[in-house]
Amino acid sequence: QLQLVESGGDLVQPGGSLRLSCIASGDTLDDYAIGWFRQAPGKEREGVACFRSSPISTYIKPSLRGRFTAFRDNAENTVYLQMNSLKPEDTAVYSCAATDRIHCTSTWAYFNMEHWGKGTPVTVSS
Repeated sequence: QLQLVESGGDLVQPGGSLRLSCIASGDTLDDYAIGWFRQAPGKEREGVACFRSSPISTYIKPSLRGRFTAFRDNAENTVYLQMNSLKPEDTAVYSCAATDRIHCTSTWAYFNMEHWGKGTPVTVSS
């Protein structure tokens, strides 16, 4: 059974960077699409980024392109979310999730993800 644990959330100043980790155990990530979601206080959850390594596909929410990227460290069975030039509106709880049923396209966030981590909080504030 695939299990996911997020880490890397922190308090960071506007303009700063963070790298979030989605660490997998119980199965290899080779056949899964990993999605990053975030939920800000009082707002609905939204899909941020998707990464799948086999076959490779990546999708970043258009409004976040240029600041956010997603990639995998194969040796560590981990998918990362690199966030640069952070803004206060990026403040949210970030969660990773996985499914083996999709590729990372523009509609990825609408599909059911079978495996979820518990989330890691990111606060962008001066």
